[in-house]
Amino acid sequence: MNDTKVALIQAMESYFNGDTKRIDHAHKVTDYAEKLLEGEGGNYSIVMGAAVLHDIGIHEAERKHGSNSGKFQEIEGPPIAREILAKLEFEAGQVNEICEIIAHHHSPGKITTRNFGMLYDADWLVNLSDEYNIKDQQKLENIIDRVFLTQTGKALARTIYLKDKSQEILR
Repeated sequence: MNDTKVALIQAMESYFNGDTKRIDHAHKVTDYAEKLLEGEGGNYSIVMGAAVLHDIGIHEAERKHGSNSGKFQEIEGPPIAREILAKLEFEAGQVNEICEIIAHHHSPGKITTRNFGMLYDADWLVNLSDEYNIKDQQKLENIIDRVFLTQTGKALARTIYLKDKSQEILR
């Protein structure tokens, strides 16, 4: 495992202090982000930083706003991520890009970078079955086409969620 990823995961797990739901979610998103990086390219440190820390503001959102809604996560996450990334000695430009992704990870369209697209798709790969009725395969196909931003993300979603799993993940 890459040293950057290990340090990020340790910092995230320490911050979440035993909140296994949030820790497990971050691990799943990070695993998908790595698969997306293989298919899409992009900056490993940026995508890993954003994947591991994308929901880092959830506890602060709940504490300050009484809600863990996406808009509050986007507000509260970047300052916490900035502090963690600075301690891990990320470069200023990397910190800024990761925090920008975290600040918009529930708001597609505000950022259109490849790195953002991979984090966004990785999060949706984990959350899709919680957000939509995935039993209607035709509707699900349309949702995948509409929601996912990268070709690799769409291919992975089809492989994971659609009954016809003959799709090759990474073409």
